[in-house]
Amino acid sequence: MIGMDARFLGIAELAEAPSVAVVVDVMRAFTVAAWVFAQRAEKIVLAESLDEALALKARHPDWVAIKDGPPAPGFDIVNSPGMLRSIDLGGRTVVQKTTAGTVGALAVKEASLVLCAGFVVAEATARLLRTRKSDRVTFVVTGEDGRADEDLACAQYIARRATGAGTDAAEFLRRAAESRAAAELAEGVRQGVHPDDVALCLELDRFPFAMVAALEDSLMVLRPCAVPSPADDAPI
Repeated sequence: MIGMDARFLGIAELAEAPSVAVVVDVMRAFTVAAWVFAQRAEKIVLAESLDEALALKARHPDWVAIKDGPPAPGFDIVNSPGMLRSIDLGGRTVVQKTTAGTVGALAVKEASLVLCAGFVVAEATARLLRTRKSDRVTFVVTGEDGRADEDLACAQYIARRATGAGTDAAEFLRRAAESRAAAELAEGVRQGVHPDDVALCLELDRFPFAMVAALEDSLMVLRPCAVPSPADDAPI
């Protein structure tokens, strides 16, 4: 796949539902989501608001609720990959509400394909775009009104990889490491942070799956999607 028309927009710039959307939130919503699936959860419901997350939890007491910031009544876990990696979520449903990532995914819920991504699933996401032969892709840069450099760097890296370009990730990861979000996490400006969170958000291709969000019974539900490696889809 040689060419791809990639657009990079903030949430507020989304004038219409794109056909294919990749919603990027590196620090930390979709790094957390990937860890949720690594800890064997079945699915993630992306909540519109904290109130909706609590209402879903009230209706489904066995569901696990995650939010940004400090711990709060009704929520089981905070939005931190470092804190999450020690929790077994085998077979559970997780409800996630964050400041930017979940908002971005819900903003494009009418798209025919919605992928949620961070560096930890970058290659699998790019490979899925190649597999689907997506020639026009809108990357939703969720942080800082579309200006978050960690999200933009990740989006640009995935876009390059989706065209099959041999791309060195080092510069994109450096930008993310030097971003405002990384500094705020490292310096404790944000609450509900584990010391390893920034490093975990910058682990390139930690997981072999992409993450696909789709409407199920009016809820936006995120699920892992296995993507064949290039060796698997080569002609026999």
